[in-house]
This record gives sequence, C-alpha cells and structure tokens, in this order.
Amino acid sequence: MKVVFVGDIVGRPGQEYAAQCLREMAELGGADLVIANGENATHGRGLNRASAEFLYDAGIEFLTLGNHAWDQKDTELWIDDDARVVRPANYPPGTPGRGYTTCQVKGVPVMIVNVMGRAFLSQLDCPFRAVDQILQEQSGVRHIIVDMHAETTSEKLAMGWYLDGRVSAVLGTHTHVQTADERVLPNGTAYITDVGMVGPNDGILGMDRVGVMHKMMTQRPARFQVADGPRQFCAVVLELDDVTGTAQSIQRIRRVES
Repeated sequence: MKVVFVGDIVGRPGQEYAAQCLREMAELGGADLVIANGENATHGRGLNRASAEFLYDAGIEFLTLGNHAWDQKDTELWIDDDARVVRPANYPPGTPGRGYTTCQVKGVPVMIVNVMGRAFLSQLDCPFRAVDQILQEQSGVRHIIVDMHAETTSEKLAMGWYLDGRVSAVLGTHTHVQTADERVLPNGTAYITDVGMVGPNDGILGMDRVGVMHKMMTQRPARFQVADGPRQFCAVVLELDDVTGTAQSIQRIRRVES
C-alpha cells in the first residue's frame, strides 16, 4: 500500500502548488491514499470549507489539523459533517469534529489519527493517552497513520518511539521545515520529525518575511500575510505491507520552483 502524506499547506499558493504536484505525481503512478495537513490552508491560518473542497478536488482524500484548527469562524459549522477532516484527538470532550477517522484502501481499513503536542502549544489533554485510547477502541485496525502536530523535536520523537510497532507511521507536522531523519523504527513504524510545508519558499514558514521580522524586532503586533514568489512542496511517501500495516519504507519529497 502506497500512502502519500503532504506537509502543512500554506494559503492559496500552497493549495495550488499542492494540486499541481499531486497531479504530476498521479501521472507517474499516484498513490493508494493521499493525506495532507490543512491547518494553514486558508490565508495561512485555519481551514474553511472552500479551501477543503479545493484540496479534495486536487486529489487529497483526508485533511488533518492542529493548533490553528479553529482560526476560521465557519469551521465549527461544518466539521462535524465531514469525516474527511481530522482535528487533534486530545482536545477536550465535546469539541466539534473527530480525532480520528477510518477509510477503506485496497479492501482493508486504514485509520488516520491527529494529535497535538503540548510543549509551547495549548495545554490539551495528554496526546500519548489519547492515542492509547483510540488504539484500544479500534483494536482491529492495523494500518494507522498518526499526524503528531507538535513544536518540539523531543515530543515528536517520544511519540514515534512510544508507538513503534503499534502504528504504521508517526509523521511530525507544524514546524514547516522538513527534517532529514526519516526512517523505519525497529518494530516497523515509519517516522519523520517534520514532513515540511507546501507554499512560498522565500517567506518565513510561508508567511511574508517583512511582517514576521517587524514583529520580532519591535515586539509589537503585526499582521501576517502569505508570501509571494517561488513555492516548495514537501511530502513523504510510505510503503506499507498490505496485510500487517508494517512500514516497509519512507521517502522524503521536496520540490522547489525555480
């Protein structure tokens, strides 16, 4: 089973470049399942319905979220009705949406789980215990992709080792910089600290660098806007055993417009 996971998509430039790159990948053979982190897809903050529909039309089948999950006011109005969007499972009980979803790929169930780290982010419920509970409830599923949306390398690594042999992949998102530590852990779980981002390459994490630098230098509020210019596309390709869900390989993709 071939799974493509696309890193944080930033703004309309990221949406359009993701669509272009996925179309070109499909022409070369495509994938059995395409997932992306969409929490920055709408103007760099959150995900509205129009952005979600654009990404579905681009070939992305499921979208994960993170700390910007609620930045678009309309998200709470439709997220309960769309099983293709997965927000962090460790939000408190009663939060709109779902922390995991399951689909059928090549005749077998595949589960997509989203959790958010707590270091330097919101103090949500424990992500480790949240995943434990999901795995207990869905004990019959073997193909499991976990998006660990977190700030620190240590927290992401801890989740990778904690779930090694229990899930197919632990894929870090949020920091928008692709890391070079992709590997299959000893018990068969694919891991990378951060998949990277899709969007403007010459901004700061996809946002216009002038506003970001102004805020850092003045310590005063600044309005961030999605940057212009050449774009980058970051993703990983997973090969999973069709029967056991064990990861056979993980490959980084990073493409930059000239």
